[in-house]
Amino acid sequence: MIDFGSTYTKVTAVDLEEERLLGTAASYTTVETDINEGLADAMALLEEKTGLTQKDFDERFACSSAAGGLKMISCGLVPELTAEAAKTASLGAGAKVMKVYSYQLTEEDADEIQRLKPDIFLLTGGTDGGNKDTILENARVLAGISAEFPVVIAGNRNAAGECRKILEDAGKQAIVTENVMPRFGQLNIEPAQSCIREIFLARIIKAKGLSRAGQLISGIMMPTPAAVLSAMELLAKGTETESGLGDLVAVDVGGATTDVYSMSLGEPSGVNTVIKGLPEPYAKRTVEGDIGMRYSAAGIAEAAGIGAIAKLSGLSEERAQELLSLISEKPDTLPETEDLEALDFALASLAVKVGMTRHAGHVEKVYTPVGEAWLQEGKDLTKVEKAVITGGSLIHAKHAEKIARGILYDIAEASSLKPRQAEILLDKEYILSAMGLLAKHAPDTALKIMKKEMKSYGIEK
Repeated sequence: MIDFGSTYTKVTAVDLEEERLLGTAASYTTVETDINEGLADAMALLEEKTGLTQKDFDERFACSSAAGGLKMISCGLVPELTAEAAKTASLGAGAKVMKVYSYQLTEEDADEIQRLKPDIFLLTGGTDGGNKDTILENARVLAGISAEFPVVIAGNRNAAGECRKILEDAGKQAIVTENVMPRFGQLNIEPAQSCIREIFLARIIKAKGLSRAGQLISGIMMPTPAAVLSAMELLAKGTETESGLGDLVAVDVGGATTDVYSMSLGEPSGVNTVIKGLPEPYAKRTVEGDIGMRYSAAGIAEAAGIGAIAKLSGLSEERAQELLSLISEKPDTLPETEDLEALDFALASLAVKVGMTRHAGHVEKVYTPVGEAWLQEGKDLTKVEKAVITGGSLIHAKHAEKIARGILYDIAEASSLKPRQAEILLDKEYILSAMGLLAKHAPDTALKIMKKEMKSYGIEK
């Protein structure tokens, strides 16, 4: 299994017959020249570890987040409804959501879309039989943008055909699929996600230069976050013959973003609690684009405060700020001194904490004619008992279990619905994306390997 990452190309070898991990290796991704170079370097390292060469492998599957990953923009009618449904569909497909628009697109919006140049635009709006004007007007605006990108139309079915004609007449590729919200409050995101994946396979791989590695790959090309989501769902649900772990959450801390996953319906566990907003998908992914260990380290300081970084690291605020400036200017800086190691511990801890707090639901107290009640927005994850952590900064950290505590409920965030206690599991070999790929071919084997390779730190409260 090959993962063409934005920084590293990672390779993972497994023996299907013996259902075991043979080895992993990684090398710098060479997307600017020939992506095969980075892959060849990674394969050479894998051969050193395992003795296996290219000809020894029967199948090769790949995923990618190279060259910025799958960049998408989505648009809906109402922010809390179809626009949110479009964002959920895009994130679940493994995309990096650059922007979400609501209502009618303006000239300023069109200029911004032209500048951002998404790989795919997801156009939604209106329930079936509902509002047609907004999605039709937005199709006209998109038709007038010169930047080339395919448009997936997943809105009001009574306007979808006309939207496609508007876009195709302007020379754009337009694909109609089922409405992401056919009825008020009802999510239907799988058809749009399937459509996005097909476009990723047909167009994006070629555009990113990944087709140059085509002769080495058997198939199952998908965005890396979609592979991780697939692995998480398999680990939670299991298969017909191999049991899963049950509901779980996962946090993947990267250099630029922090991805958070939850495999749970997240229904209310408290009494007198009612749901506010759209129903949540069982398998959910969110991305905190402003929080990361290097490129987005300043975002952690902005979200949590330099004081929190100083307290966790044991550094003065002045020293912490000095080191933040250093890693922002040189993102390839490694934690090779005590001060940088302490800073990285603080940054990772706060990335996990802030990311999980934003992902989990929350409640607010309201008063009704019949007494006190609670409004829940988002997922109730309080009873989830498994938490997976991954990402280079966590896998190589000395105190990963302490960093992972940010996943759990904190009395200082009284309204949060984060897990109350959970067993902490570390993806120590960095194999989740690989197992998500393998899940499409040999799910039982992928599940057994994940269960075997996860390092447990026990239950944290």
